[in-house]
Amino acid sequence: MLSMRNKTTKVYIIIIPIVFLIIISLMALYSISLHQNMQFYSSSFFKQLIFLIFGIIALIVMFNIPIKLYHKYSIIIYILATIAIIVPSFISSSISANRWIHIGSIGVQPSEYAKWISIIFLARYLSDRNIKMDNMLSFTIPILIILLPAFIVFSQPDLGTAIIMIAPILPILFWVKARPYHLFILIAPIFSILTAFHNISFTLWGIVLVVIILLSKPKIWEGVTVFFGNIFLGLFAPVIWNILHPYQQKRILTLFNPELDPLGAAYQIIQSQTAIGSGGLFGKGWMLGTQTQLKFLPVQETDFILSVIGEEFGFIAILAIFLLYAFIIYKIIQFAYIVKDRFTSIILIGIASILLAQVFVNSAMTVGLIPVKGLPLPFISYGGSFLVSSFMMIGIVLNFASHWSD
Repeated sequence: MLSMRNKTTKVYIIIIPIVFLIIISLMALYSISLHQNMQFYSSSFFKQLIFLIFGIIALIVMFNIPIKLYHKYSIIIYILATIAIIVPSFISSSISANRWIHIGSIGVQPSEYAKWISIIFLARYLSDRNIKMDNMLSFTIPILIILLPAFIVFSQPDLGTAIIMIAPILPILFWVKARPYHLFILIAPIFSILTAFHNISFTLWGIVLVVIILLSKPKIWEGVTVFFGNIFLGLFAPVIWNILHPYQQKRILTLFNPELDPLGAAYQIIQSQTAIGSGGLFGKGWMLGTQTQLKFLPVQETDFILSVIGEEFGFIAILAIFLLYAFIIYKIIQFAYIVKDRFTSIILIGIASILLAQVFVNSAMTVGLIPVKGLPLPFISYGGSFLVSSFMMIGIVLNFASHWSD
């Protein structure tokens, strides 16, 4: 009995860092709400409190659903989630609203839930068949399971969420013992496209590609296909560039040279860097950030809330946030090692990957390391669908981890 209590305590300890993240979030949102020129009940701070209640209820619900039901109905919820992603495109003529389903005054973003629903279906596929990832054909269906909803989200357009949906593919395939060479083949096209814009970098990448193929000793037809396929993608890069929306192209260009559009595409990054830099080590003080209070920093409730925290609480607060996230992700991975079966462990690795990708993309975007993608920070950024979805993932984690045994 004592042993079981100790195990339960170890599982629930993951709630502690989430509580601290929520407190930090509410403090930042309260500061932001001071000068929103609206009634308190309409402020982002008050709305987040309401979202928090729904999030906690969602966590409790997900915690109490039997694991066998996750497995049994994974195909159905995957199909429903995919349909839900498509629905906004047919009920709205606004590009920005193509991500939302509005029920009265309540807006729901289906893609936030599709992120982890896709992982559940993928886990069922990989666990039921106990597939050995020893050839490229075995990768086809797992990749399509993730790419189908991700492509729909990308076309809405929502590049940030699409990237997060794709992010768990490599960690999950690595978890199910895919060969490193096959994982390399999956990421090679990204490097082929990125290096194609400069002749020297593309040539060097081609040499690296040849060396890795020769060292891995694949079948001749496979090695030739991989090499020329990547060369073709590199030559195809200008077409891929033209597929991007103009605002996406501007974000990429201003990443390398903010002076190209300091009052347009680069404005958010410049103001974000200014806010974090002015905060120093310990910050200017709660509710005393000039970039925040004077509204120089755009979308500060969601995408750039880390900049608000950096300005008012300093680098120490940002470091503390990263340590809290690191603890959460570490514990989820630890649970994945301990749980009894392949199905639950794959889902836990997928959720850990989603959280890690969200934290990395948001924080890297905030300091200008990657283009702005419109992606919030888990448990901190304002947003109903995002917060509820994050709590649902934690509910799944607690559910699965509470059943582990030595």
